[in-house]
Amino acid sequence: MDLLANLATGFAVAATPINLLYALVGCLLGTLIGVLPGIGPVATIAMLLPVTYALPPESALIMLAGIYYGAQYGGSTTAILVNLPGEASSVVTTLDGYQMARQGRAGPALAAAGLGSLFAGCVGTLLLAAFAAPLSDMAFAFGPAEYCALMVVGLLGAVVLASGSLLKAIAMIILGLLLGLVGTDVNSGISRFTMDIPELTDGIGFVAVAMGLFGYAEIITNLAKNDTDREVFTAKVQGLMPTREDLKQMMPAVLRGTALGSVLGVLPGGGALLASFAAYTLEKKIKLKAGEVPLGQGNIRGVAAPESANNAGAQTSFIPLLTLGIPPNAVMALMVGAMTIHNIQPGPQVMTVNPELFWGLIVSMWIGNLMLIILNLPMIGVWIKLLTVPYHYLFPAIVLFCAIGVYTTNNSSFDIGLVALFGLAGYVLIKLGCEPAPLLLGFILGPMLEEYLKRALKLARGDWSVFITRPLSAALLAIAVLLLVLVLLPAIKAKRQQAFVED
Repeated sequence: MDLLANLATGFAVAATPINLLYALVGCLLGTLIGVLPGIGPVATIAMLLPVTYALPPESALIMLAGIYYGAQYGGSTTAILVNLPGEASSVVTTLDGYQMARQGRAGPALAAAGLGSLFAGCVGTLLLAAFAAPLSDMAFAFGPAEYCALMVVGLLGAVVLASGSLLKAIAMIILGLLLGLVGTDVNSGISRFTMDIPELTDGIGFVAVAMGLFGYAEIITNLAKNDTDREVFTAKVQGLMPTREDLKQMMPAVLRGTALGSVLGVLPGGGALLASFAAYTLEKKIKLKAGEVPLGQGNIRGVAAPESANNAGAQTSFIPLLTLGIPPNAVMALMVGAMTIHNIQPGPQVMTVNPELFWGLIVSMWIGNLMLIILNLPMIGVWIKLLTVPYHYLFPAIVLFCAIGVYTTNNSSFDIGLVALFGLAGYVLIKLGCEPAPLLLGFILGPMLEEYLKRALKLARGDWSVFITRPLSAALLAIAVLLLVLVLLPAIKAKRQQAFVED
C-alpha cells in the first residue's frame, strides 16, 4: 500500500502540465543527441545545467533524466543506419543492426530497438520503484576489491564477445587499457604518456576514440573500395515493423536483456555499457534455431537484447544515485551536480526529505518512455530516408557531424585531429582482422579498474590476497577465470569460431 501511495504522489507531480512539457523536451533533446553522431548526453546535460537554475527541482531533474534515457534510445538509430554508435552502450548494436540495414531491414531493426527499449525502460522503472531500498543494500556489499573484480569480468566478457582470434581480442583490450592510462594520475597528480601535449592532460576523450574507430574507419574502408564494391545505402526497405518470426525471436532476447540490464545498472561501474555487452555475449551463447541468421550477420536478437539491456541499465542506474548518493557514471555525476544546485543532498534521505522529487522522477520515467515510443516509431520512416542518400553525399555529412560533435565536447580542434588519427588506426585494425569493440571497452573500463585496484590495495596495505579473501570478489574472479577457461576449451573454441564466420 505504501508503494501505491508513493506512486500516486509521483503521478501528482509528474503529470502536471509543466512537468509533462519538460519530460517531452528532455525526450526530444535526448533522442536528437542520440541520433546525431558524436553528441552525447554528458555534453548536452553539462551545457544545460545553467538552464536548470531557474527551474523547480522536479522539472529540472525530469528534463535531465529524459535527456539521458532518450539518448540511450536515440543512440541506436545511427548505430543501425550508419554504423556510428552515438553512445558507448550502442557499440554492440552496430554488430547486427548495421548488418540488418545493409540487408534492407533497417525498419525492423529500429522497431526492435524501440520496442525493446520501451519494455526494458518500463520494467527498469518498476524495479526502481519497488526495490530501490533492498537493491541499494546489495551495492553496500561492493567495496573496491569487488568493483575491481567486476571490471575484470567485463573485460573477459569482451574477449568472449570478440570474433576471430582470441589473441587479437586480448591484444585489443590491452591496447584499450593502455590508452585509458593517458592523462593525469588521480592519486599522484603526475601526467602520464601525454608527450607534453596539454590537450592530453585530461586523457583521451571517449567521443574521439568511438567516432574514429567506428565512424571514420568505416568511411575510409568504404572509400577504399571500387565504386562497384562500395557500401551504398539502398532505398529498397521492405516493411518497417518486425515480422511475426522476428517477434518470436526478439521477445526472449528482450526479456534476457532487461533482466541483465536491471541487475548491472544498479552496480557502480556496471550500468548500461556492461549490460549491453553482457546481453550480447549471452545471446551469442544461445543455440541458433534452424534457419536463424548467426549473430553478427543481421540477427534481430543482436539488436533487441543489448538495446533492452542498456535501457534497463539506464533506469536502474538511478538507484545508487538516489539511495546512496553514488553516481555510477558520468551522467549521474552531472545529475548530482543538478541536485546540488537546488540544495538537495543525494542519498538515502532523498526518499524521506524530498518524496515528491523522488517519486515524481520515477513516475516521469514511465511517462518519458511512453513518449519516446509514441514520438519515434512513427518517425522510423524518416530515419529510413537516410538510406536513400548516395554515399558520396552521405560521408561528408557524417564527417561534418562527427567533427561538430567532437569539437563541442571540449571546444578543442585538437579532438578533431584525434578523431582522424583513430579513424586511420581503426582502418588499419580492420585490415588486420582486429575488432575495435574490445579496445573501446578496455579504454572505458581501464581508468575505473586502475582506480579501484589502487583503492583496494591501499585499504589492504598492499596485500593482494584481499581479492580472494573477500567472498564476493573471489566469486567474481572465479566467474572471470571460468569464462576464460570455457572460451579456451577446444570444443567451445571451435563453436565460437563457427558462430563468427561471415559470408
